[in-house]
Amino acid sequence: MKTALIVMIGMAMTTSVLAHDESKITQAPPEKPYVQVSDVLPLPEFLPGLGTLFVDPGTLPAGPFLGYDHDGKLSVTVYMTPLEELKNGVAYDDLGIGSHEVTSVDIYYNAGHPGVESPHAHVVLFHDEGAKDRLAE
Repeated sequence: MKTALIVMIGMAMTTSVLAHDESKITQAPPEKPYVQVSDVLPLPEFLPGLGTLFVDPGTLPAGPFLGYDHDGKLSVTVYMTPLEELKNGVAYDDLGIGSHEVTSVDIYYNAGHPGVESPHAHVVLFHDEGAKDRLAE
């Protein structure tokens, strides 16, 4: 899977964090340097609870990952922060966000998956009241 991350990084046109022109990311797909995660890693196109994910490879592993519902509407911003790195004092500062509107936040443990193999925390920012329901299936 390290090869897949290298490929994703190579596809990045810039390593800058998310510029806040929200109008360019409210509808999928977002512009480059974002890539659809399922196009470069063995993951389904739509992940229940997170949606269709896009990430700027230059911001890995933390993200932000932008999650879109079945209609392509930006619904969540997701961060994936490796627990070992946090335990060792790594800080993830000034992470970008998909939208300034946040209606709720979920934080939960993930044992690892393609792209972020080590145990990590998912921090999920929901951008409107109906986002959780739209992403459930």
